[in-house]
Amino acid sequence: MTAWQSMRIAIGALRVNKLRSMLTMLGIIIGVGAVIAMIAVGAGAQARVAEQIQSLGSNLILILSGSVTSGGIRMGHGSQQTITEDDAAAIQREIPAVQVAAPVTRGTAQVVYGNLNWSTVILGVTPEYLEARDWPLAAGRAINPEEVDGAMKVALMGQTTAENLFGDSDPLGQIIRIRKVPFTAVGVLGRKGQNTWGQDQDDVIMIPLSTAKKKVLGSSQANPRAVGAISVKVRAGENMVEAEGQIRALMRQRHKLQPYQDDDFFLRNLSEVLQAQEESSRVMTYLLGAIASISLLVGGIGIMNIMLVSVTERTREIGLRMAVGARGRDILSQFLVEAVTLSLIGGAIGIALGLGASAAISYYFEWRTLVAPEAIALAFGFAATVGVFFGFYPARKAARLDPIEALRYE
Repeated sequence: MTAWQSMRIAIGALRVNKLRSMLTMLGIIIGVGAVIAMIAVGAGAQARVAEQIQSLGSNLILILSGSVTSGGIRMGHGSQQTITEDDAAAIQREIPAVQVAAPVTRGTAQVVYGNLNWSTVILGVTPEYLEARDWPLAAGRAINPEEVDGAMKVALMGQTTAENLFGDSDPLGQIIRIRKVPFTAVGVLGRKGQNTWGQDQDDVIMIPLSTAKKKVLGSSQANPRAVGAISVKVRAGENMVEAEGQIRALMRQRHKLQPYQDDDFFLRNLSEVLQAQEESSRVMTYLLGAIASISLLVGGIGIMNIMLVSVTERTREIGLRMAVGARGRDILSQFLVEAVTLSLIGGAIGIALGLGASAAISYYFEWRTLVAPEAIALAFGFAATVGVFFGFYPARKAARLDPIEALRYE
């Protein structure tokens, strides 16, 4: 008996009991659909974390000012400005693994353009900041060193700020006011999106660091060179842990800290934090896929049960086939093809169900999903494997029936 003949006989047998066949496939349909949908949800979460890693800047180490203790109470990081522009220059100059070190000061202010205003984050930066953060420009130009040295009144605008102040108009060359100080918009930043803490990174205006200190945000009375943070970009291929240790050692040396004294600054390796989140997302994807795969196993058990019932019901038919010359392997292939056909049809319907569920999750819950072809192939292949595995025992049982006993079966 050829494979085509076995397929025709199998489909004919399944069409005799359509409702039973559909109910048998239900477990496979739900299982395949659940696997695809759950893997899509997990893959979407992984993609989102990867975007956040990219948006923060690759190989980024953030240096924050330390804390201060007052009356026995320890304040949070940044409560005392202990790092300076000179620290950033020394890090970039003395540590070979560092590509750039960009000092930054931060504040918030109301920005006015015409009769419109918007409250946004103001960053005082140097030209190295965009390189440290891997932040491209969408239009215009970046802040240059001469503008930092001369405390010039120029500004780079984030996408969110530009949209709220200018709408569809071109902001380049326009005059905006930050705390009543006029600034010329010379560039528009590329879109970054939300960071891992849910903050909109595009709701920002960048101005020269010297301008921010002298005319907008002010500077520390104790040390005019102090800054709130330093963004350090480590060269590609360098060991981040070693670079972090070298930065810590240099900072302690510059701040004249004794071995028994705690750091008066704080280092945060953002790549490690986000990579840990990515690993968590990957584990969640595997877990969701494993849970959904249980439905496939349940569906496979259902196929085995129904095929065993089918063998019992069709015992006389099997006896007749053997009596007219059908061999054991012909009977085996017939029932095996029936089981695999049930799985494949259920798998095809399950794929459609999984794709629809993924689209519905994205649309109604605004959760990003990512359906990979590999996930579809995996689910479909698993469905076929389930059909072969759970259909083999009933098929083997049918092939081993004694023809005489089968013909006598009532």
